[in-house]
Amino acid sequence: MTAANTASQSPTERRVSARVGAISESATLAVDAKAKALKAAGRPVIGFGAGEPDFATPDYIVEAAIAACTNPTYHRYTPAGGLPELKTAIAAKTARDSGYEVEPAQVLVTNGGKQAIYESFAALLDPGDEVIVPTPYWTTYPESIRLADGVPVDVVADETTGYRVSVEQLEAARTPRSKVLLFVSPSNPTGAVYSREQVEAIGRWAAEHGLWVLTDEIYEHLVYGTAEFHSLPVVVPELRDKCVVVNGVAKTYAMTGWRVGWAIGPKDVIKAAANLQSHATSNVSNVAQAAALAAVSGDLDAVAKMREAFDRRRRTIVRMLNEIEGVECPEPEGAFYAYPSVKGLLGKEIRGRRPANSVELAEVILEEAEVAVVPGEAFGTPGYLRLSYALGDEDLVEGVSRMQKLLAEAE
Repeated sequence: MTAANTASQSPTERRVSARVGAISESATLAVDAKAKALKAAGRPVIGFGAGEPDFATPDYIVEAAIAACTNPTYHRYTPAGGLPELKTAIAAKTARDSGYEVEPAQVLVTNGGKQAIYESFAALLDPGDEVIVPTPYWTTYPESIRLADGVPVDVVADETTGYRVSVEQLEAARTPRSKVLLFVSPSNPTGAVYSREQVEAIGRWAAEHGLWVLTDEIYEHLVYGTAEFHSLPVVVPELRDKCVVVNGVAKTYAMTGWRVGWAIGPKDVIKAAANLQSHATSNVSNVAQAAALAAVSGDLDAVAKMREAFDRRRRTIVRMLNEIEGVECPEPEGAFYAYPSVKGLLGKEIRGRRPANSVELAEVILEEAEVAVVPGEAFGTPGYLRLSYALGDEDLVEGVSRMQKLLAEAE
């Protein structure tokens, strides 16, 4: 049943609320689950779907978690907004890594970045408030906005600009209902990284018009070549009082399953979000928080090694994808995703099928080449595929080679 049909029903007829019934399943997690199910059934599927490092969490972080398990202090409830020592360490880590000086009272520790994003939007948005969303976007952003009764407004960039939006595009999307700009660099799903000049121009535009900014910095340490990460409230300090920074340990320390993220912002907004969390989930797992404390207090040696591997894979996947006729893949400068345009393949016959869109093309690739990719529809831009290169070098080459062989048949 569609969301529209659900909304038209009476309250007694409605089994699922219209708000929650309208939410789509995470496309990236769905693709990853399907790939894993096929593998479990004996199919040699190679998955490019999930956005998580293929490395183990560093030993010193695991050891901190083991020690926490034996500490009775962690067997009880702790403050809903996060362990005080972890909030202090996050503030210190933020100053160290981006130059952004904040107080522990400005930090909210959450169950991963997703909770930080939702609670931040919930604290900022009233019904009908608009959030300007550079597109392609990560699948969770618009759903979190809608759950908070906000309205996502897409601003689309394509491969011709390296998937970066301009101030002119943002201004064209601004209306009297605009309240928040979502800003993400490095980007999931495209790997785009904005230059300091672009960050400054966008930040000053937002400040000029009194907009809030939610900026997701989860990939801050995964940049390549000459690209550099720049934290928006550092580049444009006048935004500090209307900026929320989201981050976490998932990507930097290979801790996706530990579920520790955070939001940093003005004290009143962080307090409001913490109040929400106190009723929604209470504190994050104490063992995971102890592990995160070890992570953010330690050095960045582990991410340096991962970044070296990701950089190598980045160059390999871009070269191989661009060897496929009908595919155009800009070189990503950050994160660990390639986002090729496959518009040149749509409508062509591939083993008796003519995929009309990237959803159908992804299905053909999965069924015929046993390779799992995520279609661009999940990120707001049909005609593209997202491939995570956070997998082993051999699997990466084998997976793209299968795609090359299959798609060479397109005619």
